[in-house]
Amino acid sequence: MAAAPAAVHPGLASTRVAGLAGPVATYAVNDDAVTHARRLIDARQYVLDSDWGQAQPGAAAENAYLERHSWQDYAAWHLGLTEGANDGTKARYAFVYGDLRRVHRSGLIACVYRAAEWRHKRVELAAHELLQHLDRVAGIGD
Repeated sequence: MAAAPAAVHPGLASTRVAGLAGPVATYAVNDDAVTHARRLIDARQYVLDSDWGQAQPGAAAENAYLERHSWQDYAAWHLGLTEGANDGTKARYAFVYGDLRRVHRSGLIACVYRAAEWRHKRVELAAHELLQHLDRVAGIGD
């Protein structure tokens, strides 16, 4: 008798990505975050040139933000919602695109790259569309 397949945690895909030992988390696009990013871009609240490794908010910055803002505000900075994770936890939110004040072009590029690398197509396309919108608004031409 064959063994039953191992249970997959909610939010983890049953498919595997080449080179990975286990299942990969799955994400829904956070439509509220897309709207928030678009509004910030339209209001010219963006940074065109930054080192995302330096600008990306770390745990201390996120914790300080959460002391002054709601989880809904925090969620608006993340393009991905981890499927199966509870709202009101950091595990729920993925693909941060700004410094919790402004959109960073480098943050959107990082979201596109990371989502493409791990085959999260919907998040990849949402980040790509925002990047194209930012470039149009900023006058970054063809």
